[in-house]
Amino acid sequence: MNYKHTRFFLSLTLGLGLGLAGSASAQADEFTNADLEQWQQDFTWTVKKGDKLFHSPLGSNTVSCDQCHPNAADTHPETYPKFQKQLGRVATLGDMINWCIQNPAQGKPMSLDDPRMIALEAYITYERRGVPLAPGKH
Repeated sequence: MNYKHTRFFLSLTLGLGLGLAGSASAQADEFTNADLEQWQQDFTWTVKKGDKLFHSPLGSNTVSCDQCHPNAADTHPETYPKFQKQLGRVATLGDMINWCIQNPAQGKPMSLDDPRMIALEAYITYERRGVPLAPGKH
């Protein structure tokens, strides 16, 4: 578990404990405009990092994601999870990203909580923003 996740869970646990003890605690939906601005900056930075990764080789050859999927076209993140014939099972978007890294790009898979994986997923889903969710669709 990374530092941000640990800090979140500690804060959540402490907040729940204080709430159960009858003390006043902050509600999960309490945040400031400064919080929103920071969160948007963090998200935008992550999407930009994903854009750079998507357009760079991720394996031992020179194959990059954009060679098969220009601007994340034909990735359809809105349809995951779904059955993927290549894997023979229901897969997440991260599973398919790893399949592409291992096969066309001839690279090593990333853990699903790797910041690079999160950035790739952020970029891919950002490129498809506005498309309705359709899990399982082919």
